[in-house]
Amino acid sequence: MIYPRVSLYALMLAAAGIPLYIHLPRFASVNLGIGLGTIGTILLAIRMVDLVQDPLIGWAIDRWPRAQGLFAMSAAGGLAIGFPLLFMLRSGPHIIAELTVILVLLFSAYSLGMILLYGRSATLARRPDARELMTLAAFREGGMLAGVVIAAIVPAVLVGLGAPNQGYPMFGLVLGALAIFTAVITRPMWRKPPIASDALSSKGLARAGAFRLLLLALVNSLPVALTSTLFLFFVEDHLQLTGKAGLLLVLFFLCAGASIPLWVWTSRRIGAKRTLLCAMPLSILGFVGAGFLASGNFVGFAAICVASGAALGADMVVLPAMFSVALTKAGLNASTAFGMWSFAGKLGLAIAAFTALPLLDRAGFVPGQPNSPEALATLVLAYAVLPCFLKLIALGLVLTLPTQECSR
Repeated sequence: MIYPRVSLYALMLAAAGIPLYIHLPRFASVNLGIGLGTIGTILLAIRMVDLVQDPLIGWAIDRWPRAQGLFAMSAAGGLAIGFPLLFMLRSGPHIIAELTVILVLLFSAYSLGMILLYGRSATLARRPDARELMTLAAFREGGMLAGVVIAAIVPAVLVGLGAPNQGYPMFGLVLGALAIFTAVITRPMWRKPPIASDALSSKGLARAGAFRLLLLALVNSLPVALTSTLFLFFVEDHLQLTGKAGLLLVLFFLCAGASIPLWVWTSRRIGAKRTLLCAMPLSILGFVGAGFLASGNFVGFAAICVASGAALGADMVVLPAMFSVALTKAGLNASTAFGMWSFAGKLGLAIAAFTALPLLDRAGFVPGQPNSPEALATLVLAYAVLPCFLKLIALGLVLTLPTQECSR
């Protein structure tokens, strides 16, 4: 029963990630009246906290291995408290300080849960070998994608049921309840004794090839970070597909989830490196296609969501599994290393927000209002063109990976 519980815990974390990375910029700008440049600065400041915090979280998990159950419950508790507080905020003189404090709580709880879940891959797997770690990754990422779909659907459902304020306050309560439920159901899986491993060191990370994979994780996170941050703006303000964003998000992540078994099967047949080389061009095609879409083109953007969602499935399952396999083969403490991995991913999101949101602000872009052609062109540049170039760089980094780091 461990693997289904792994899926459930991953579902909770992913359902928490969607509001933080997709809904937050629009909620803060439209509902709270905070400028896009200020939102980007807040997110970057929180990443500076993560710069110290995430590796420390990983170190603490490795330092006190018998406390993994307490860590897991603390992460769920932070999400259960933070989300109702976040989405019940109202604009006022202290709104920036209030928002920042709540976001620090939420991002800290999210980091704790993510680092614990990924860092305990070898412990939670039936056997600490490459094949079983890939199977665990499939269950984990399948749960992640299920959580994303749920989080994408729930706000629209709540609005349809008559929830006020775009459904956000009730959405916060739903996420809090999900965190409590998950904490109770998944508690038994944290009783499994952690696998002993060596302390982390720069020499050990270099020997395992982990630094190369960390760089790849950072660069590869940037295109997804940009599109995640700007998704609602692109759909609602550029494509003018009002009310369709939730449906398109669901389509995107359903395709990512449906593709996971295919990518797992492919990686077992041809190896992880070749699997990524098959998947990444799909993302690039999606970015190129998005750049040429005209307003109102629902079918065209749906097709892009299908292709780019399928490509995301490979990123989600293959890259973390490669990192976990490299650490396990080298006999290294995984949680500390996944603290660095977590920070690399979130740094990408912060860079995206800090770059794209002020850029849109300077171009005169205002969410939910009529915008000039120049402002919309800047939105297309940030959403489609820049991610395309970044993905090409990530593709080049994959080409440099040695074959032995991508073994089946």
